[in-house]
Amino acid sequence: MTHPGEPHSGGMAERLNWLRAGVLGANDGIVSTAGLVVGVAGATLATGPIATAGLAGLVAGAVSMALGEYVSVSSQRDTERALLAKERTELAEFPDQELDELTALYAAKGLTEATARLVAEELTAKDAFAAHADAELRIDPEALTNPWHAAGASALAFTIGSMLPLIAILLPPPDVRVAVTFVVVVLALALTGAISAKLGSSGLGRAVARLVGGGALAMAVTFGIGQLVGANVS
Repeated sequence: MTHPGEPHSGGMAERLNWLRAGVLGANDGIVSTAGLVVGVAGATLATGPIATAGLAGLVAGAVSMALGEYVSVSSQRDTERALLAKERTELAEFPDQELDELTALYAAKGLTEATARLVAEELTAKDAFAAHADAELRIDPEALTNPWHAAGASALAFTIGSMLPLIAILLPPPDVRVAVTFVVVVLALALTGAISAKLGSSGLGRAVARLVGGGALAMAVTFGIGQLVGANVS
């Protein structure tokens, strides 16, 4: 019987990785934008500069996240393609050696030499390339990560996270906007911390405390800097 809380399929693991990345991207958007708008709010009560800074931070952060994810995933994809191409060449030029290698891989997993050889021969007869890609490279040639999808997901997650502190600081009256933003951000970080802990099967309290503590510290520091800068400029 399959344990209900344990993903055994590659597809499920892939979806969990994407969800975890989305949560982390949203968390980055929450913290960075909250620190930015709270810092500006510490320097001025005017809504215009706060909105401008918040929107600029949102756009710049989303673009930066998307670009970073695109470059990272593209590099990974290029590496995977190069490994797959090399494997195709080796299978074409050295089929016997590759069969021996596949046999050794299955023997190393605990199969007897005879069983490992039988498995390797049957898999090679069916699809040698797919067998080596899976056993040797741990790569699914049909499921390489799309860098455009990764970039879009990263930008979207960051944008969603950034909208929370931006809306929270623009809607309330000036005298309570920082307090409201602080509460909203703390609650949002607690939620993302809880989700991260659930996805990572880690301690709930520790994960929430890290995110909430870090976000609160970031807002406190930027608000203090904003007040100092605002007082000196005025």
